[in-house]
Order: sequence, then structure tokens, then C-alpha cells
Amino acid sequence: MKKTNIILLVVVAISIAVIVTMVGDFSTYETFATASSSAGKDYKVISVVDTTRAMEYNALKDANLFSFYAKDKSGQIRKVVFSGTKPTDFEKAESVVLTGKIVGNEFHCREIQMKCPSKYKKDQVAIGKTI
Repeated sequence: MKKTNIILLVVVAISIAVIVTMVGDFSTYETFATASSSAGKDYKVISVVDTTRAMEYNALKDANLFSFYAKDKSGQIRKVVFSGTKPTDFEKAESVVLTGKIVGNEFHCREIQMKCPSKYKKDQVAIGKTI
């Protein structure tokens, strides 16, 4: 075989190996029940903040501890413990994507991504310029 064919074959093999390993890293959104079935593994859970229960955040006592309750798409409610400061306008978020794992009965979150209300609502009418 020629050297160029061997090099091309090695490049193709490496490319296939990289693609196969990357496919395993793609995460999907799960529920709290799925996350509790495999404790210790990180999951992304789409949820809605349960505003009927109190949020706990005291910047003077511990600025890197924020806890609240969230309800996932299956309706299960869990206490979420976030090791970080409370995000600005957290109460206004329509939903949140929580990245973390189940520890005991709590979901320990290391990242919060908020989905804020859209400024484009169906019931709003655009005001146009009239001549």
C-alpha cells in the first residue's frame, strides 16, 4: 500500500472514533425519577419553579447556597440545592434547566439555565406607525 493510503485510512479511523465518543456525550433532558434511578450521574432536568414553597437564600449567612423546590415535566416535586448565588430575576423564569444529580432526596444542582418569558406574546398587538 502507498503511504498516502495508509495515512488516509488512519485519519478515517480516528474520525470515526471521535464521532462515536462524541455521540455518547450528548445529553437529553430527563425527569427527577430518572435521575434518582442512577444516583451519582449528572442529568439535565427541565422544570418549573414551585412558587408555593419558600426559597431559601441568605447572602449574609452563605452566599453560595440557594435552595428551592421545582416540578419536572412528569409532575414530581423535588428540593433543589444550588451551590451558587441566586440568579437575578429567578422568580420571573418560565422554566429552568437544572444540571446536577440526586443526593438523598434532593437534587444537587451545579448549573441553572433560566428560560425567561418571551417579549413576543400572542395576545400582544404590534403598534405600527400610521401616516
